[in-house]
Amino acid sequence: MHLKHTFSLLALLFLSLSLQAGPSLVPSPPAINAKAWLLIDYNSNQVLAEHNVDEKVEPASLTKMMTGYVVQKEIENGSISMDDMVLVSEKAWRMKGSRMFIEVNKRVSLRDLLKGMIIQSGNDASVALAEHVAGSEDAFVQLMNQYARSLGMNGTHYMNSTGWPEKNHYTTVRDLAILARALIRDFPEHYAWYKEKVFTYNNIKQNNRNRLLWLDERVDGIKTGHTESAGYCLVASAKEGDMRLISVVVGTSSDKARSATSRKLLNYGFRFYETFLLHKANEPLTTMRIWKGEKENLPLGLAEDLYLTLPRGQRSKVSASMTVEPLLVAPAFKGQSYGTVDIKLGNKTLVSKPLVALEDIPKGGLWRSLVDNIMMMFQ
Repeated sequence: MHLKHTFSLLALLFLSLSLQAGPSLVPSPPAINAKAWLLIDYNSNQVLAEHNVDEKVEPASLTKMMTGYVVQKEIENGSISMDDMVLVSEKAWRMKGSRMFIEVNKRVSLRDLLKGMIIQSGNDASVALAEHVAGSEDAFVQLMNQYARSLGMNGTHYMNSTGWPEKNHYTTVRDLAILARALIRDFPEHYAWYKEKVFTYNNIKQNNRNRLLWLDERVDGIKTGHTESAGYCLVASAKEGDMRLISVVVGTSSDKARSATSRKLLNYGFRFYETFLLHKANEPLTTMRIWKGEKENLPLGLAEDLYLTLPRGQRSKVSASMTVEPLLVAPAFKGQSYGTVDIKLGNKTLVSKPLVALEDIPKGGLWRSLVDNIMMMFQ
């Protein structure tokens, strides 16, 4: 048996929020002429529009998002440094397609290579980075696939660091959204480079291929991709107020089309939805009696911030409740689940999150155990 009740903190919050706006209608997502697409809210991870999200697609230069992620992870791990001077191999120098025009047997700073890959989409920069991190591009690709698994990108498999067309090199728009969220969340300073419009290396000035950086001031990333077989692709992110959206569009017919379709999705999300923080992580939602412990009360809350994305004007229809185990006995460990928090919009469950212990409570002494054993018989 579990205890279930609506907690007053959220009820009061919803009451105050519901007075701000009346209900509004939400149309269907815009028609998109692309192979697959997805629109999500960054904070809540709520899907606002989708099509063919789990179909295998060719990522083209969207691959470089993972290349950048792996490089940043290895910097974080201490195996390489942003100030490393990278020796350019003949393989990197000979790469076809988009390039930053590095020269064979010359040394280039890792920082410049990252910018050349992100802003100029340099295939030569991608290979040079891969070889510096792992010794060879093949070894680096193993890291890419390992990081993909760790992020939950279960529909992705990489064969190279650039996105050059190759059999068994594929992803899904769902996985691309997972990767986009990870880039923004894990490496905000690195992510800021994705909004830079121009980078000059070796006296060659090249513009960022993401047209939306010029067309929409809300947009601050992320990456374009194009091959003949993949079509024109774009992962975009934009922020309006406290709300951030991520759109993924693959397989459009032109550079102009990928920008226009991405902008349609972003406009739709910002116009008809709103996101707000419902409850912060590690702040108590309730306090429960715990038996046989050094303390008598155990605070319970959420391990992560809880964001909700709703159609505008629908906050008054939201209800919140939690289910808690009826008998809590020490020891308790921080992060251990003792129930669930359920958020509904009408009769539809929007999200269900574990209700976890916010601190450790060890077992109490023998006397506490004897006393509580007696008291528990009357519960």
